[in-house]
Amino acid sequence: MLLNTIFAKIIVKMNNGKGNNKKGPSSKKTGSGAKKPNTSAKATFKKDDSKTGFPKAKPAFDKKPKAPKKPANPDEMRLNKYIANSGVCSRRDADIYIQSGNVKVNGEVVTEMGYKVQLNDVVNFDGSLITPEKKEYVLLNKPKGFTTSKDEDLNSNNVLDLVRGASKAKLQAVGRMDKTTTGLLLFTNDTDMVRKFTVPNQRSSKVYQVSLDKNLKYEDLEKIAGGLTIDGHRVFVEEVSYIEDQPKSEIGIKMKTSNVKVVRSIFEHFKYDVLRVDRVVFAGLTKKNLPRGNWRFLTEQEIINLKNS
Repeated sequence: MLLNTIFAKIIVKMNNGKGNNKKGPSSKKTGSGAKKPNTSAKATFKKDDSKTGFPKAKPAFDKKPKAPKKPANPDEMRLNKYIANSGVCSRRDADIYIQSGNVKVNGEVVTEMGYKVQLNDVVNFDGSLITPEKKEYVLLNKPKGFTTSKDEDLNSNNVLDLVRGASKAKLQAVGRMDKTTTGLLLFTNDTDMVRKFTVPNQRSSKVYQVSLDKNLKYEDLEKIAGGLTIDGHRVFVEEVSYIEDQPKSEIGIKMKTSNVKVVRSIFEHFKYDVLRVDRVVFAGLTKKNLPRGNWRFLTEQEIINLKNS
């Protein structure tokens, strides 16, 4: 009813506005030769009547309902996405490798764009076996009472409980820490990264703050700085010093090893009891803005730095 009323007003307005005669047709005498007003004439609309402000009416057609989209199969994905998720390259670069014949699925070369693989397929990328799981890197400031090994103490909590909500990926700790050791601990599902920081000849430096049961003698400090042999193994120390404005029982030591047991054994070799070990720097990563017990994801630049360290 409202639209009918609006359109009726428009028709009246258009009829009244025709010609230059401002007087109504009743004010004019009609002679024999005069044309009678055409009372039966209907108003005509242009195709696009912009003056009215109303949109052009469109005919309504019965549209067929769209067929619902088939849900994506969670057990399959495009080959280029599979490759990109593995972290070796981007999707665009993956397409180039696929077209070049450098990708095999279950032993067969695949060059078809848009090819879909099952998650249990064996995919070889440029001669290397890859998995589609995206690489994750999580840094934790470990508190006391958590261990990296459930074999150490069945009653101790595991560090994985602290980062369980960070990622659905199967994260593992880089190196080992007992329940009394605190500080930086890296978690990742990147097996190459784990291997990189657990081999004996790694190149990256770590800094530990060690608390002893008594003051460290200066002559023992010099002996540690010069390196020592423990159980037939040569141990190299990059730097060791007293911590400024702290008792002489608080020591800072810089080494390449990520094995905390080696750090403890250095001071135990000189008959000191180690009360606490706190890792404050790990391969350039620090505890800045990371409170004890909290974790964060590494930035892209930090990941690049780790891979190049």
